[in-house]
Amino acid sequence: MDNDARDGLRQHYEAVLSRLEKGLGMAGRKREEVLLLAVSKFQPADAVAALAAMGQMDFGENYVQEGLEKRHELDNADLTLASKLRWHMIGHVQSRKASQTAGNFCLIHTLDSVKLASAMEKHLCQVDAVQKVLIEVNVGDEDQKTGLAREDLHALADHVQSSCPHLSLQGLMCIPPVYDAGEEARPYFALLRKLCEELRTYTGLALPELSMGMSGDFEWAIAEGATIVRVGTDIFGPRPHK
Repeated sequence: MDNDARDGLRQHYEAVLSRLEKGLGMAGRKREEVLLLAVSKFQPADAVAALAAMGQMDFGENYVQEGLEKRHELDNADLTLASKLRWHMIGHVQSRKASQTAGNFCLIHTLDSVKLASAMEKHLCQVDAVQKVLIEVNVGDEDQKTGLAREDLHALADHVQSSCPHLSLQGLMCIPPVYDAGEEARPYFALLRKLCEELRTYTGLALPELSMGMSGDFEWAIAEGATIVRVGTDIFGPRPHK
């Protein structure tokens, strides 16, 4: 990454941090209450390394293979920061890729079926590892989107608690049906918060995490209790073609 590109990345990153602080202030919340997740989908490893050098440690990937290859490239570059990075899986995971995913990410945001939970549990049992997960909820009831239907939430949580001891349920995630629409997304964030509160009561689990809010609406997600906001374009700029 050349100096001009690095300077542009820094400016974008600092602008997002400024927006984050403003959103926290408006919501009366503290900085440590919300994790900024830099979405590095389709971004080259040198861009990730440059952002890590600026202090960003958490990165989100949408595709299992791309994420693993990027991590391998950074590890091979022998960067001091590479071992400190925390990688999140924020894209849909097919059950056939459960063995590649489970145990390789600090948090998987997109658990959405009993089939996937069981496939992950089978692999984690073999390697004796625990994987933190969020359940992705289809808050807009959109047929074309992944995510669990609201009415199936308790059943999946029951399955995880009763049959998947190597999965640690941490909370919920959503992608609202409106894109880059600011306050219009707020009702969907409020809905996810309500569903999480109900699930805490139902399961007795702490469920501390709410992964919601992206470049165009994360301030409103923070206002509704987000603990993780996922920002890609506003940090890295337009995604390069895959």
